[in-house]
Amino acid sequence: MEIWINPACSKCRSAVRLLDDAGAEYTVRRYLDDPPGEDELRAVLDRLGLEPWDITRTQEAAAKELGVQSWPRDAASRGRWIAALAAHPKLIQRPILTADDGT
Repeated sequence: MEIWINPACSKCRSAVRLLDDAGAEYTVRRYLDDPPGEDELRAVLDRLGLEPWDITRTQEAAAKELGVQSWPRDAASRGRWIAALAAHPKLIQRPILTADDGT
């Protein structure tokens, strides 16, 4: 299991505490220090059954600069969203947890 976190985020710290309390084995990825590329984002989104706009923090300054609120949310625009997340990892909603079973 892997959890993507921002250590400054209270929800991330709570999620890590829950995993620790449950005795779960997991790997921590500080995605701001080790940002995922476009291919990895696609793979994670596919595993989780999500779209890039589902994990985009639209209130961040970079999101407002890019104008993501007005971007279409359709298959043709998926690549644009993923590219924005890869270029601006602060836009990734956290925490993201992926399990070894592919979910």
